[in-house]
Amino acid sequence: MSEPIDSARKPAILILGAPGSGKGTQGAVLAQIPRFYHYSSGDVFRQLDTRTELGRKFVEYSKRGELVPDELTIQLWASHMKDLVTSHRYKPDIDILVLDGIPRNQDQAKMLEDHVEIHQVFHLSCPNRDELARRLRKRALKEQRLDDASEVVIQHRIKTYEDETKPILDYYGKEIRCDIDATQSPAKVLYDILAKLQTLEAYQRIANQTV
Repeated sequence: MSEPIDSARKPAILILGAPGSGKGTQGAVLAQIPRFYHYSSGDVFRQLDTRTELGRKFVEYSKRGELVPDELTIQLWASHMKDLVTSHRYKPDIDILVLDGIPRNQDQAKMLEDHVEIHQVFHLSCPNRDELARRLRKRALKEQRLDDASEVVIQHRIKTYEDETKPILDYYGKEIRCDIDATQSPAKVLYDILAKLQTLEAYQRIANQTV
């Protein structure tokens, strides 16, 4: 008997890059293309149901100003994914999951192995940290999040990425890694991502399905 689709490992790609590298922009564009479902880590918390046991645990950590443990983060993610499948907003048999902001470290990456199969890691590379800081300041001012425009906050976010998230690249290895110059125009970055996606067997299997 085949495994139920909501418990099977789901096909996915991961967009990885420092704050300001354009992950959210590229993920949002891919979400408009059939056969892709963009899932930002912020979705986990914005759509949190505080009436559930998992939701209440998250609130408890937040009230104490503590980081949510990796295990709880992945549990929340998995619970939300199940809801998306049940409501047919996300169809894992014909959609490739675009992960953005999750996993945040190697431990989370290991835990996700039970839920997803990563076919490609797109690394949006921007070695120029001054450019990243400029983008983050511009975005914070545009969205009127003045606290996020602070140089201290910006440098802390970049350092956190370097220390905790970037090592994920080593976890997945070079075989499925695609480095893309994030200093290019957003359109050129998207072009490079789409060109690589066309070569993925996981995408080719579902690209022309009629639903």
